[in-house]
Amino acid sequence: MENKIVIYWFRRDLRTEDNKGLQQALASGLPVIPIFIFDREILDQLNDPCDRRVDYIHQALISINDTLHKYNSTLQVYHGKPLEVFKKIITQYQVQAVYCNRDYEPLAIKRDKAVKTFLEQHAIRFYDFKDQVIFDQSEIVKTDGLPYTIYTPYAKKWRSELQPEHYTAAKTDLNSLYKAVPQEITALSDIGFKKTDFVFQKPEPDLEIVKDYSLYRDFPALDKTSHLGIALRFGTISIRECVSFAVKHNDTWLSELIWREFFMQILYHFPQVVHQSFKTQYDYIEWRNNEEEFQLWCKGETGYPIVDAGMRQLNSTGFMHNRVRMIVASFLCKHLLIDWRWGEAYFAEKLLDYDLSANNGNWQWAAGCGCDAAPYFRIFNPTAQTQKFDKDLQYIKKWNPGFQQNIMPPIIQHDVARQRALQVYKKALQHS
Repeated sequence: MENKIVIYWFRRDLRTEDNKGLQQALASGLPVIPIFIFDREILDQLNDPCDRRVDYIHQALISINDTLHKYNSTLQVYHGKPLEVFKKIITQYQVQAVYCNRDYEPLAIKRDKAVKTFLEQHAIRFYDFKDQVIFDQSEIVKTDGLPYTIYTPYAKKWRSELQPEHYTAAKTDLNSLYKAVPQEITALSDIGFKKTDFVFQKPEPDLEIVKDYSLYRDFPALDKTSHLGIALRFGTISIRECVSFAVKHNDTWLSELIWREFFMQILYHFPQVVHQSFKTQYDYIEWRNNEEEFQLWCKGETGYPIVDAGMRQLNSTGFMHNRVRMIVASFLCKHLLIDWRWGEAYFAEKLLDYDLSANNGNWQWAAGCGCDAAPYFRIFNPTAQTQKFDKDLQYIKKWNPGFQQNIMPPIIQHDVARQRALQVYKKALQHS
């Protein structure tokens, strides 16, 4: 058995700088062993061995490990179920405490509770910290202590509470790391995955993009969004850095960061939204769920050029412009009357920046069944959206270049789809 140590467990915070949990571990007075666990229970659900997200994590871990090597330390990477991994670790070291940053997804909460219970049975403390959000749990609530379910008052309260100390970087002194012979981390092939075309670069906000964000964010051909979704998802950038940048440069971008926290606290307070509509009466909708039409939507063959361009961009790159995400989601739920959960699951499989709270919140928004959703009678017209946001067809030509040569008939006419959706939604709401 080695001397007394503490563990720092990296999860959704894959960076050594400005990391609250790591800062606290390093300040514990004991040497810190940093670990990462490739969780089998998560990886086993991924169908594609060329999953860019796993490659992204792997490359981020290599970057962390390179930093640790400069301090004569190393990252210990495991592949297994977290509880089993900790059972093994405590037989090898005199572990005094485990530090990590808090996660708010239902399965993560369940995992952490099991690990904490196990560690405490062995007199090992488990500490978790707020790091992936500015405000968490019940820090932003109504005067009666209940969580907000409407974005606008939530955002107003969030802004009123925000102080510079909330977005001041957490300083980390890596000299307190456990000294160990530097080692390479587990190869991708050892966990059943393959290298992809993704190249990890240290993320940072782009001043040109952010300062003009409110002017250009809705025009997909311009590609003027931050592309920091994946970095925020896996914590390769700190939310404090982003908020600090937004406060200085663009209030609309700050609003988007607040939306992210709004959906996170909705998921935390109302975990049932993972499987059911926030507005439960919408679970009475009689979805058509036509599998053939769903496949046409997935492949980008609906006959609506902007919908098809968006789906092809997603399938090809793992990314889709935010305005187009709204268009394709509305189309699936309201034009085709296919359950939002089908679309959400497809996005979960494909999106590089997939984050349960935002994906769930935005799909429920599009379907009209979420906590602060578009009203059910708001049905995007893909043609009107094209005229407004891609009138020169630049985005469509890029991602759906053959649309003019092979004109596919629309899967359904907009006016027909709109009337049908209104009838089905009305019927469901009357039933409830």
